Amino acid sequence: MDIGIALPTMCRGYDRAATVEWSRLADQGPVSSISCGERMAFHNPEMWTTLAAAAAVTERVRIFANLSVVPAHPVALVAKQAATLDVLSEGRFALGVGVGGRGGDYHSLAADSGRRHERLDQAVTELRSLWAGEPPVDGADPVGPPCVQPGGPPLLAGALGPKSLARAARWADGVVSFSVGGVPGEIAWSADAARRAWADADRGTPRLVSGCFYALGIPDAQTVLHGFTAEYLGFLGSGNAAAAASAMKTYDTDTLHRTLDAAQAAGLDEFILVPGSPDRAVLDATLELIAAR
Repeated sequence: MDIGIALPTMCRGYDRAATVEWSRLADQGPVSSISCGERMAFHNPEMWTTLAAAAAVTERVRIFANLSVVPAHPVALVAKQAATLDVLSEGRFALGVGVGGRGGDYHSLAADSGRRHERLDQAVTELRSLWAGEPPVDGADPVGPPCVQPGGPPLLAGALGPKSLARAARWADGVVSFSVGGVPGEIAWSADAARRAWADADRGTPRLVSGCFYALGIPDAQTVLHGFTAEYLGFLGSGNAAAAASAMKTYDTDTLHRTLDAAQAAGLDEFILVPGSPDRAVLDATLELIAAR
């Protein structure tokens, strides 16, 4: 099983130096991918710009957009952004797509959230058409640049429930899920559900990716992780966010090894560690943890 790390873009204090340092050291170390996600109504930097910077300072590690809330954007724009990252990374790029879970992101973009599951299905068809060189409208030029990867980047669906997994099984190359606290039972359940959906669709075996929040290698890692988790999940309401944060245990190497062992036992292809601090010590401890496996 591969192990990737997310850039700490959702953490307070993330800056240019962290972008360069985390990207370059991940590229040199035993890391499969670097990634970050999209969130509009929050303090994080914009996803596509950040990943473009990461792609430009790396040579080996895969670049993963985890993920784009495609129904909130013009599809041709997403196609162009993804194709550009595919070129900048020389074919190391993969795209996660989903409908998102925060109404504030849609509202801040003046985007309609209605029929978003159906619109995602349609958008994926359009993305692949645009990457194949079809013009977005009659009489227009194709949306470039041409992708390095034939047919465009791999598409992973941010799907969890049976209905969304059944839809994803018709068009995705795999599934990217998430267990906030790295709970072994949640990881195994998600993997099994994705495999069943692919089997029902007679699609073979999906690529399976998951991840969790964590903190490591810094003083009072537990408090740091709980604070990060509570702020990130604030859109759920302060009570729910605080409850989820207080349950977090992924702040020491033993617990993280158990989480990674569970992910491997569940048959995941990759597990992504999402840091709760941009501190360089977290990165160093993470690279040591991965190298030890």
